[in-house]
Amino acid sequence: MNTSASPAPITLVTGGSRGLGRSMALALARHGHDVILTYRSNRSEADAVVGQIVQQGRRAVALPLDVADSGTFAAFAESVRGTLAQWGRDSFDHLVNNAGIGVHAAFADTTPSQFDELVNVHLKGPFFLTQALLPLMADGGRIVNISSGLARFALPGYAAYAAMKGAMEVLTRYQAKELGARGIAANVVAPGAIETDFGGGAVRDNQQLNAFVASQTALGRVGLPDDIGGVVASLLSPDNRWINAQRIEASGGMFL
Repeated sequence: MNTSASPAPITLVTGGSRGLGRSMALALARHGHDVILTYRSNRSEADAVVGQIVQQGRRAVALPLDVADSGTFAAFAESVRGTLAQWGRDSFDHLVNNAGIGVHAAFADTTPSQFDELVNVHLKGPFFLTQALLPLMADGGRIVNISSGLARFALPGYAAYAAMKGAMEVLTRYQAKELGARGIAANVVAPGAIETDFGGGAVRDNQQLNAFVASQTALGRVGLPDDIGGVVASLLSPDNRWINAQRIEASGGMFL
């Protein structure tokens, strides 16, 4: 454990039990962060990540959270407050809004229910969750919102999903502007296509799609979760404290 006078930074990662969020949580622990991670339903997956973080000598706690249900955010904030109190802290340092879902539907076929679900998870959720957690964020902390390469380039079937991510990129600039008085910086990390189970695991499991993405990527392969976890951990390092209101795409150079 960290025995220095300065406490380890505490970072909260939503959707930290699997996929990119898991990679982020583990990378942050390797960089000396204690981690609060959230999960929606699979407690065993979340506990496994907590165990890996503890093995690295860091503290970690998994808390349940459905980012689509903004009515639960006040109670979630109290759970975070209680966790911090157990660690002898009254604030956490960084927030990573990562939790998400994938919906693949052509623009002409997207239903209102699909659209509403994406709004709740990818826009309304991060908007009001961040709002609810602001009283517990330390001055000088940082927010990382997760967007997508699809906010820059267009692939059929992702109109609604990409629209939410584009909105989050705009929101990030407003967060940077309005929270700057507290020394809180806000940035966006936009992954390209990554081999995870996101969206049914198509990029990982569909060899034709995988090969197409690799052929359109300057570095010649599809991304892996650890390609993104390391980016987030690096962005939250003290060396990058002056980066603010920026969109950082981590796609290996897709569609250049």
